[in-house]
Amino acid sequence: MQNQSLHLLGSSHHVADLGIREKINLPASAIDEFYQGLRQLPGLEECLLLNTCNRTEIYGAANNGFSPNLLCEYLSEFRKIDYDFLAQHSYQHSGEKVVKHLFEVSSGIDSQMVGETEILGQVKKAYEDACTRNAAGKMLNRLFQKGFQAAKWARTNTGISKGQVNLGNVLCELARRIFGKVSNSRLLVIGAGDVAESALEAFKSRGSQAITVTGRTFDWCPLSRRKPDELAEKYGGFALSFSKFQESLHHFDVILTSTASGKAMITPTEVQLAMKRRPSKPLFLIDASVPRNIDEKVARIDNVFLYNMDDVSAIANENLKTREAEVDRCRHALAKKAIRIWEQMSVQPNSISSINQSVTPNS
Repeated sequence: MQNQSLHLLGSSHHVADLGIREKINLPASAIDEFYQGLRQLPGLEECLLLNTCNRTEIYGAANNGFSPNLLCEYLSEFRKIDYDFLAQHSYQHSGEKVVKHLFEVSSGIDSQMVGETEILGQVKKAYEDACTRNAAGKMLNRLFQKGFQAAKWARTNTGISKGQVNLGNVLCELARRIFGKVSNSRLLVIGAGDVAESALEAFKSRGSQAITVTGRTFDWCPLSRRKPDELAEKYGGFALSFSKFQESLHHFDVILTSTASGKAMITPTEVQLAMKRRPSKPLFLIDASVPRNIDEKVARIDNVFLYNMDDVSAIANENLKTREAEVDRCRHALAKKAIRIWEQMSVQPNSISSINQSVTPNS
């Protein structure tokens, strides 16, 4: 087998604010075309795209003549972004550093909400999508299987997820601060992905009985494998026609948008009309979409609380100091595991059995 090298180009909250991430993030409708062009890059033999609300990352296995700068050139051209601008707001890793980075991403310690639990599911879906496209081969298969095992080890053997850090729980805490009781809050979720389900599960577990889900059928992404009406049924809620949700905003206390539409769905005019129909009642809006679905001018309206992903993450990390020691311990352990895995991957063993023993709870 010809020797291969591992490469990564990525952009996340570490190097790009929300406005910049919106420019780099790939719309769901563009994923097919992006993969087609990516697979044609000379020397790139395997590839995988991880595209979430907080990160866009391209993982690649290539022959030794591959130039990693091709990834940046391709993404800048595809998204019509200046190359130097993208380079300023992205990072590139090769070899062992790719392994270490994936381990940290999968375990949640690289997340904007440190220790959050949704990212592992997102990584698994990205991997499954690449496999379905026959874009991931032996090297990326090994890398990501090791990433899943490392994440399991981290969650089992460290306290990085203490308090079950996830978006749904954070939103419930914010709703409690605003409304007093989560069980009395009427929730509208626009979208049907992991973020939407996290919120539904959290509100349902805290006694919320008024749960409504809506979304466009064409916004249903194959990676989510869900439709709005299916989520509504799963959590004992109601499905609302997408064409009617804007005129129904006044019925809800908490509204979460989490779609891949890339468009503003809620405007200041619509929120002002809603507030006139619910005098003296606050309205809590969370825009978990990248690009954003709610016009940021909405935040200027009296008694309206608008949060985006950066805002929510800052609140989620308020108690981070109590977990810093566990995060450091986890990062150190994953770095050691990454060194061992890369040493084994780089020699291209004929049997993967030795690698399969390398990430265990006691290693």
